[in-house]
Amino acid sequence: MSLSREDVAAIADYARIALTDEELDEMTAYMNETVDILQPIREYDLEGVEPTFHPIGDLSNVMGEDVVDDSVRALDIQTALDNAGSKHDRYFRVPSILGEEGGDR
Repeated sequence: MSLSREDVAAIADYARIALTDEELDEMTAYMNETVDILQPIREYDLEGVEPTFHPIGDLSNVMGEDVVDDSVRALDIQTALDNAGSKHDRYFRVPSILGEEGGDR
């Protein structure tokens, strides 16, 4: 199986990646090399093997409930906030990761 230049251009367009003609040629060669390297995988006998869509199978949610147990709280809220660099009401105040348009909350 070999990818054409048009196949690679369509993949790049779908991924919204702009490629020059030179980059498109390089990427076509690179992707075809990759397909060739993975060719032995296609030779495995997979007769009767069910597809796996998730490595953990049917396991859906392994997280516990978010329940606050005040009897085991190591640090009360006020003590934690007393050591904070910046705070707002009962919350830590941190710099925005969204830049200027995200604001500081």
